[in-house]
Amino acid sequence: MRGHPSAASTPGSRRRSPRSGSRSGRGGRGAPPRPSGVSRAHGSRRKPAGRPAGPAAPAPGRWRPQGGHQGVPPSEPTLAPVDLDLVFFGTSGSVPTARRAPSALLVRRGSERLLFDCAEGTQRQMLRSTVGLVELREVFLTHYHADHYLGLPGMLKTFALRGREIDLTVYGPPGLVDLFAALKRIFGKLTYKIQLEELAAGDVLTRDGYNLVTFAPAHGVSAIGYAFVEGPRPGRFDVEAADALGVDPPERGLLQRGESVELQDGRVVTPDEVLGPARPGRKVVLAGDTAPSPVVLEAAREAEVLVHEATFLDEERERARETAHSTALEAAEIARDAEVSLLALTHLSNRYFGPEVAREARTIFPDTVVPKDFDVIDVPFPERGPPSLVKGGVRRGRDDVAEPEREEAVP
Repeated sequence: MRGHPSAASTPGSRRRSPRSGSRSGRGGRGAPPRPSGVSRAHGSRRKPAGRPAGPAAPAPGRWRPQGGHQGVPPSEPTLAPVDLDLVFFGTSGSVPTARRAPSALLVRRGSERLLFDCAEGTQRQMLRSTVGLVELREVFLTHYHADHYLGLPGMLKTFALRGREIDLTVYGPPGLVDLFAALKRIFGKLTYKIQLEELAAGDVLTRDGYNLVTFAPAHGVSAIGYAFVEGPRPGRFDVEAADALGVDPPERGLLQRGESVELQDGRVVTPDEVLGPARPGRKVVLAGDTAPSPVVLEAAREAEVLVHEATFLDEERERARETAHSTALEAAEIARDAEVSLLALTHLSNRYFGPEVAREARTIFPDTVVPKDFDVIDVPFPERGPPSLVKGGVRRGRDDVAEPEREEAVP
């Protein structure tokens, strides 16, 4: 896992029975005009089968599980099983603090790098890390409050100053095109194309072996959350069964990829004769800013990791309700009811410290961590163990970070 130590002692050690299949949702979307200098992305998004277009589409915000992404399964993976982790570049609330930057999270899956939200200072946070300011190809915004996108104009300009030529696609809820029409005066002329893709709840972005499914959190503005859902993987290969059937090594690879093979004597061997039950993929849910919501709960059901905001403690529950945010206790209740493996709390108000936020949440959901900037959450496949927090996992100058004890997961 990129040199990260294995982890068994952080919160997240609770296990559950393996899941089967993946999830899906449905919803509608619009197509507003675009400003000059940017274009709409084409071919990157798929509609769930059977979803009507126009006014008949389901209302945004409805999460409708389809029993395994019926109609929109993740594409067959062309990659071998890959590492997956979450890098936290910004974990504070509306304003930065001396120790925490505003919202920014990088999902790393194999060689892919997906940035979710880009608050002020995000590019500097990346430069301060061992990740560096990589040539991102996709940026995903949850909503258009300033503490979630103000870092984007500067990053776009830096890419241009470096002579970037690769297109960049930016995704977000309705309003993205209007936002960029205003921001274009700030970042000016670029050396590359920006493609804009407005998403609505239930849209599905199909990738190599996984889907990104959007849902509508309860934040009182145009907003979307993202569920990263891998498809099921082939079961374990039964070497003894293959030997008994007389399957030679060249054909074994085909069987592992789900293809039947014909042996020299004319017999046909099918994958189910040598493969065990399908193994579930991983699921990570990024809720963005939200009040407690049944939509978020359903989107997060049985996820390996739920990243949920905890702007307030429960003593400020009324204030949280007024501002469409959540308390740590409310986030923990969502995690408990959704049966997630690990809850990661972010978007902390500057009035609180991480340990007190963690203590409140753990009274309801013990498998809770409160990542700091530059922390990493490793997300192994379910059969390899639970997700785990790696403190300072990408902090520059620290090549190896010891796994923290459970009670010290929040320093």
